[in-house]
Amino acid sequence: MSFLRLYSDINILEARFMLIYIKILTALSLFFLISCSASYDKLSKGSFEPNDDFSKFLLKNYKQKADFEAKEMHDWDSAKLYSEKALAAVDGAKILPQKISYWKIAEDKKNDLVKAYNDIIKIYDEAIVSNPFYLAKAISSLDCWSEQQEENWQTWDIDQCRDDYISSMRKIYNIIDKKKDSLYSNSIKENIIHKNIKQIVYFDFNESKLTTINKAEITNFILLDKNLIKKYIVIGHTDTKGNKKYNYNLSLDRAEQVKKFLVLLNIKKENITILGKGEDDLKILTEDGIKHTANRRAEISPLN
Repeated sequence: MSFLRLYSDINILEARFMLIYIKILTALSLFFLISCSASYDKLSKGSFEPNDDFSKFLLKNYKQKADFEAKEMHDWDSAKLYSEKALAAVDGAKILPQKISYWKIAEDKKNDLVKAYNDIIKIYDEAIVSNPFYLAKAISSLDCWSEQQEENWQTWDIDQCRDDYISSMRKIYNIIDKKKDSLYSNSIKENIIHKNIKQIVYFDFNESKLTTINKAEITNFILLDKNLIKKYIVIGHTDTKGNKKYNYNLSLDRAEQVKKFLVLLNIKKENITILGKGEDDLKILTEDGIKHTANRRAEISPLN
């Protein structure tokens, strides 16, 4: 009987400890949920007027991501991060993407993200003035890309965030290039100005197909400058990923695809010259074997 009583007492103690353990876990979970949702509640219920355009764009982008994580995914940890960055933007803090070391990402997935982070840092000071809209989108998209890569199961969301980042960086590079061309052109004679009119078309990795955005940019370029240009030269380029022979052929194909589209815009074939430079004329210097958005391009210039 004493053995049975002892066994019963042990079971009661175990049950009590288990109940206490469950209560502690529940309390900690509740505390975590409250702390995570506090910043989101402040963001979703508040009305904010940041002092500058860049902060306004950051607020909008991060609030959208916080809403998605809270309402659609019920991921309060991510909603907290995005909410805090949105509120920090309202306060005028300098907002950068999270360092890639912040995330728990597999080593084989880190390289592209580290390079993407470094690319933003390189153009940050110039882009915040010349293109704050796309800089804000690039920063928030890189955070989104990193967050989704850490979770590593929603491949469609990884692709979407990465594509948004790449698209935004392309816009920034285009604006920076046009600004530099404009500054240079203002200091030279009119006949030289015409020779420096240029449109840059950026490509996805290992692709030569023109996107809808590419076609719209080329069309606008032709419409704006058709009275100044009689003949064109299209030069294709690649990054350093892949061997030189392959990259030369890829760069030539990129130039050829641009030429075909120019013909569709009523530019005569005989007025279009194409060249492929492969990886020999990098826009951004990198080591061999490196993917880089800015280097995957074709440049359209006058040949008058």
